[in-house]
Amino acid sequence: MSLASSILVVDDDPAILTTIADILRFDGYPVVTANHGAAALDVVARQPVALILLDMKMPVMDGWAFARVYRQQSVQHAPIVVLTAACDAAKWAAEIGATAYLAKPFELDELLALVDRYAISPEPRVA
Repeated sequence: MSLASSILVVDDDPAILTTIADILRFDGYPVVTANHGAAALDVVARQPVALILLDMKMPVMDGWAFARVYRQQSVQHAPIVVLTAACDAAKWAAEIGATAYLAKPFELDELLALVDRYAISPEPRVA
């Protein structure tokens, strides 16, 4: 799989960031991570990504600011899936033009279904 097919996970909570990245890697997806929006912009400047899983409330640069700058800077846009614990997940996703949202806490199957739907298929797992 090329670097262009990586999934970018953006979350300021190290435990959530690591858990989501590990789950996706186990399922065969290449993953890159960022702990705030500014770091995520650095990632997408270096390589295109297939999907962005975005927390909204983060220090340094939140999800709203990231989405605004990302759409202004980037010619090609990966789908954005908002991942947030807020009760306003659907509203926030609509505000930034996200493709979908997933409220925290979420079930593993829900996360993988969204990734399968909006990102390219992973490489087969090697046993």
